[in-house]
Amino acid sequence: MNELFADLGIKILSDQESIFREAFTHRSAVNEDSGLTHHNERLEFLGDAVLEMVATSFLYKKFDQRPEGELTDLRSALVCGEHLAQVSRRLNFGKHLILSHGEAKSGGAEKTYLLANLAESVIGAIFLTHGLTAASRFIHQHVLIDLDDILTSGAYRDAKSEFQELTQGTLGITPRYDVLEESGKDHEKTFVMGAYLEDKKVGEGEGGSKKEAQTEAAAAALRKKETWLTS
Repeated sequence: MNELFADLGIKILSDQESIFREAFTHRSAVNEDSGLTHHNERLEFLGDAVLEMVATSFLYKKFDQRPEGELTDLRSALVCGEHLAQVSRRLNFGKHLILSHGEAKSGGAEKTYLLANLAESVIGAIFLTHGLTAASRFIHQHVLIDLDDILTSGAYRDAKSEFQELTQGTLGITPRYDVLEESGKDHEKTFVMGAYLEDKKVGEGEGGSKKEAQTEAAAAALRKKETWLTS
């Protein structure tokens, strides 16, 4: 792990190693391994707050003429689960994620919501050990760097709103979302939701909440809209 962060320009001192280990430890591993005592949810909570503050400040300064609503949409796109999971994948964080045997076997190291949470917990660990300047530098280099792509693709628009506007405007149909699968304990639920146009499923998404899974399902439906718009 030290080598991973050295490549990112972050030196982990010996007394900081436990914090970064905690950042990469999922709750399931603690429940299974008595040698592990801390998981990454508290660091995730901290990292989420740091990320939102840095992203908000960045957008406020960069776009001095854009209204609050547009800034909110841009920030949401930058800090959403799908984008943060892409950041974790790009930095190969998943292969260092400490999971229970069952979670690892089910592909936990590739699950979008776990990788998104991991990115936030890493930001929290950097903030705790190296301060706000280092955390801000990491966020600018690895999260905010994708802003131009988000602007070009229009990904900052809320997927559920865009999906509904499209289906109502072109087909006269309001989409609905059904739970396809629900798993995990109460404190770490995973939901798989299907996006439907009448009886036809046009998208599927997974997340740590129903809302997140619905957004992922809507985004999946938009990516393959050619298959259902013309059928």
